[in-house]
Amino acid sequence: MSPVRVLLADDHTLVRAGLRKLLESVPNIEVVGEAADGLAVLALASELRPQLVLMDIAMPGLNGLDAMARLLAAAPGTRVLILSMYQNEEYVRQALRQGAAGYLLKDAAPTELDLALKTVLRGEIYLSAAVSKGVVTDYVQRLRSEEQPGELLTPRQREVLKLVAEGQSTKEIARRLDLSVKTVDSHRSQLMKLLDIHEVTGLVRYAMRAGLISADH
Repeated sequence: MSPVRVLLADDHTLVRAGLRKLLESVPNIEVVGEAADGLAVLALASELRPQLVLMDIAMPGLNGLDAMARLLAAAPGTRVLILSMYQNEEYVRQALRQGAAGYLLKDAAPTELDLALKTVLRGEIYLSAAVSKGVVTDYVQRLRSEEQPGELLTPRQREVLKLVAEGQSTKEIARRLDLSVKTVDSHRSQLMKLLDIHEVTGLVRYAMRAGLISADH
């Protein structure tokens, strides 16, 4: 099997030298080039066609995140492992959003670098434990803060929405819920205004997302 072609990108010469030394001991890895800034990364990647780029964030001229975005637009199959001293979750989110295959802190042990390489080369995402915890915590908090479909509605509104989505008429709903036709009409109008949905087909789709009716109803 041909070795994996790796490009190193960091503006510190000693860091690149240390990484090269570590990678020379990893089976099936070949360091094909080094870059000291983002623009050099793009030029070398175009010439050398690396399969994996170890990319620092803080580089002169063009930072690592912007360089990665351009690189992946030109060569989508390239894997990019971010190497950074920054533990800030916002950097991690930006890196993942722009297509990074992993995010490894520079103070990681050599054994963790080996694990990160194996993980991203399998096509999986690798995050250092310290940043992984922060990202997961942030994700859970955002999930909890988001309104889920149906949570905006009162129990009565959910009942009316379910019956409307099931195709029942206003009179049928009024009889079923022991309400006046006028009250049911009022509930339907409130639903449409609250959800900003102004046709029955839209209410049906919303009811399906909220789990009030099944998709094959």
